[in-house]
Amino acid sequence: MAFIGNQPTAVPLTSSQLADGLITSAKIADGAILNVDVNSTSAIAYSKLNLGTSIVNADISASAAITLNKLSGNPTFRNGIINGDFAVAQRGTSFTSTSSANNNDTYTLDRFYILSDGNDIIDVTQETTTVPTNQLTAIALDVETINKKFGIAQIIEQKNCVGLIGNTVTLSFKAKVSSTTKLDNVKCAIVAWSGTADTVTSDIISAWGVEGTNPTLIANATYENTPANLSVTTNYATYQVSAAVDTASTKNIIVFIWSDVTDTTLGDFLFITDVQLEKGSAASDFEILPIDVDLARCRRYYAKIVTDAAYNAIGSGFNGTTTAAPAYIKYPESMRASPTVTQSGLAVHHNAFNVSAVTAINAADLGKDTALVQFAVASGLTVGQAMIITGNNNVNAYIDFSIEL
Repeated sequence: MAFIGNQPTAVPLTSSQLADGLITSAKIADGAILNVDVNSTSAIAYSKLNLGTSIVNADISASAAITLNKLSGNPTFRNGIINGDFAVAQRGTSFTSTSSANNNDTYTLDRFYILSDGNDIIDVTQETTTVPTNQLTAIALDVETINKKFGIAQIIEQKNCVGLIGNTVTLSFKAKVSSTTKLDNVKCAIVAWSGTADTVTSDIISAWGVEGTNPTLIANATYENTPANLSVTTNYATYQVSAAVDTASTKNIIVFIWSDVTDTTLGDFLFITDVQLEKGSAASDFEILPIDVDLARCRRYYAKIVTDAAYNAIGSGFNGTTTAAPAYIKYPESMRASPTVTQSGLAVHHNAFNVSAVTAINAADLGKDTALVQFAVASGLTVGQAMIITGNNNVNAYIDFSIEL
């Protein structure tokens, strides 16, 4: 809104006037208020009011200022955790002992990895049925080897720890267990990493210890809170802990949620969702981001390009030798550093639609935005001819790039 002449003068109002509804949403939308003194200690800027969002009486009190979060439905990215609702699952939705997919220190649903006292302790799945009201996904941890501790963790990149390190932060999440008979001691921790930034030893457990005793952490990893039993029940509820991240030279923060029980039953489940780490001493509502935003954030660390039709193309190049074909591939998103690469089920299309199965990746020149990958085949390529990398009549063929923390 434009003003002619002098702009309105700031008018201080008491909390009782606000509670009486003397300021209406219409006045706010019209820009009639420049600054309002809510409780004589903090002001609301005009720019924060002119967002087209009504302020209701419940938002205004003598003890709390109105924040931008309450005035705008736009994301604030206050959550240091990525994919806290487990909606993104590029690697798949089920992780079992097949191909060691559920081993200790192995990534599963995007940005989260297993921490367990041995391998094949739990199966991990993306849960879509046993979820909180109005939620779509959770992570399910299913006991496969009894009497062992287990959990999940996420390492936060240093660039995303700005504003968290050196301040009080709050970790919150929703959880439930299938039975409290055995899974009766669930804990969580805010862990500081004081080693080299973004070069974290992801298996932060030195010794798991006896039941009820917090696991011993490795060097350069420090509990910022004192983990205690959260008394998780068979119904979803929100749990939170707060701590000052004050370990000297902290570079990264690790969030760790686990079962501290050594007397479990095969088939017990721990369900977790809405994991959030934010600045402050109290938890706010879980911030749900658009799925495309969450996917893009995950692809900074892991990106999987999958063929969704039998011979979909993922890159192109030329035949360097009779058994090697380099191809250029652009990542879906810029990655945080130069990644590693693997492939499965790909083929080289060449010489008038001849198809040769890719047997290996011989070499790769991997940048942060694009890759030059040399694909090996058994024989039959014509040197210098153009070629395309596709699925080998395989709708699930893929190439993936990883630079997880």
